[in-house]
Amino acid sequence: MSAGEPGSVVRRMLLGSQLRRLREARGITREQAGYSIRASESKISRMELGRVSFKTRDVEDLLTLYGITDEAERTALVNLAREANVAGWWHSYSDVLPSWFPTYVGLEGAASLIRTYEVQFVHGLLQTEAYARAVVRRGMKGASEADVDKRVELRLERQKYLVAENAPEFHVILDEAALRRPYGDRAVMREQLQHLIHMSERPNIRLQVMPFSFGGHSGESGAFTVLRFPESDLSDVVFIEQLTSALYLDKPEDVAQYEQALKELQQDSPGPSETRDLLRGLLQLS
Repeated sequence: MSAGEPGSVVRRMLLGSQLRRLREARGITREQAGYSIRASESKISRMELGRVSFKTRDVEDLLTLYGITDEAERTALVNLAREANVAGWWHSYSDVLPSWFPTYVGLEGAASLIRTYEVQFVHGLLQTEAYARAVVRRGMKGASEADVDKRVELRLERQKYLVAENAPEFHVILDEAALRRPYGDRAVMREQLQHLIHMSERPNIRLQVMPFSFGGHSGESGAFTVLRFPESDLSDVVFIEQLTSALYLDKPEDVAQYEQALKELQQDSPGPSETRDLLRGLLQLS
């Protein structure tokens, strides 16, 4: 899969949303749909959210239940199901990733707009190789050097999205703590600060820093990311990583609260130009 090309995760979400609309248009409950394919109501829910893979037979049976007889329409949806089951390029890294993260990598690679707030460290898409290695070693205590190398390699592959021909818009707000907390030695931190200044000048990247001097702000709940997709059928998704799992929120009322928090963070943080000045100041101190 080339950078920016919609992956299997997004295809599952597209197919799931279309199956949901067809079911609702016929007034069929999830329980009834589940019964028709020998599955539970919760399985139908996961299918409609794009959280599980699709069996071709199940899709065909559901289309029959929903009264879809047009051969062209059926073929298009069945083909989408087959494409959705193709493993993404990141599949080869699954042995060093937590179980919930491959889904995020797929969503990130298909997004047209990525908005994020980060507290603990510089966002992965903006990390240098040396800084990323220090972060990964800290997070994977006891891991072999080969596993650390593989995780860093994945992070560098993800960064190619930002410089691809159809690169997404990337709006990132870093808490000042992320810049002052050292990962690696002084040389690593200096290189990271210089990299942030350089990347912040790209037309598709908007980098801001929330300074300590501002005090309390709307990002008090911690780091999060909001993803938007070019497909009009897909709603925005909020990603929140936790210690042993992750949350993917797509209910409009949930997404709206996080989008409001991002809006306030952008308004309250110095703009991109002032942020570069702040970064240059930190560089002189390092």
